Amino acid sequence: MSQSTQQTDADEPGPIDLSESATREWIAGATFSLPYILIAGTFLFGPLLLALYMSLHDWNALNPAQSQFIGIENYQILLSDPDFWNALWNTIYFVVLTVPPIIIGSLLLALGVNRDVKGKWLLRTIFFSPYVLTVAVVGLLWTEIFSASGLVPYYVGGGNWLTSYDLSMPAIAVATIWWQLAFNFIILLAARQNVPDRLYEAAKLDGASTWRMMRDVTIPQMRNPLVFVVIVTFVNSFQVFGQPFIMTDGGPSFSTTTIVLYLYDTAFTGRQFGYAAAVGYVLFMILIAISATNYYFLAGDDQ
Repeated sequence: MSQSTQQTDADEPGPIDLSESATREWIAGATFSLPYILIAGTFLFGPLLLALYMSLHDWNALNPAQSQFIGIENYQILLSDPDFWNALWNTIYFVVLTVPPIIIGSLLLALGVNRDVKGKWLLRTIFFSPYVLTVAVVGLLWTEIFSASGLVPYYVGGGNWLTSYDLSMPAIAVATIWWQLAFNFIILLAARQNVPDRLYEAAKLDGASTWRMMRDVTIPQMRNPLVFVVIVTFVNSFQVFGQPFIMTDGGPSFSTTTIVLYLYDTAFTGRQFGYAAAVGYVLFMILIAISATNYYFLAGDDQ
């Protein structure tokens, strides 16, 4: 072999050590993830484990060291507790009343505002403005609207809706829909604006109708934000607390007592913290199941 050939071989770089590169990437990723892991462990996983531990005890809030381990007794009591099942049914009823209107209404508003109409900025401001209000303000505002001298009884009738066994939950649902539409509206409006115009131009050239463009272009292109909106809306509705707490305090006759309100009353009125933790864990498992089901059916095979 000539000297020039030997010199060329010597100048060529050696093989890359892939294991060393992967190790460096793993260390860099772990370093950047460490702050989130610490925060999540402190404020998320820590309380989850503590709540599970509490649910297995007859918890003494004043002196936790004296708490008595009772195993799954709290869960056994919960399954035979008519008040829990009443709260669960009320929550499901509220979800049925609120989730479809919030999702469909926010989608229609987003598609409508996205069109080339005058005053779009004003419409966006009007539609989003309710969401800047706190739940306390929303609750007090709609309490006045549904009171005996309020606007709704005056024009629709029915007296004070919030003292009616049949109308109190629909009244809370109306207030929630008005309030929660805004958040989903902004998410879906941003998603719609990210759909390329060329897709609609191609669909028009193929003679597609407005409905077909909605079905074959708009909805598929907005699928991921829609999945997010559906899951978040379900979770928020199942965790409703502030509206019934302020507007009806769970009445009349416990007709608006939701799971979270029942948990609150059990813990801070009944002082049954271990049992309340069990209620919270059952709600947590329900939300996990609902979120997983929604994701499975809505996210698509490629997710």
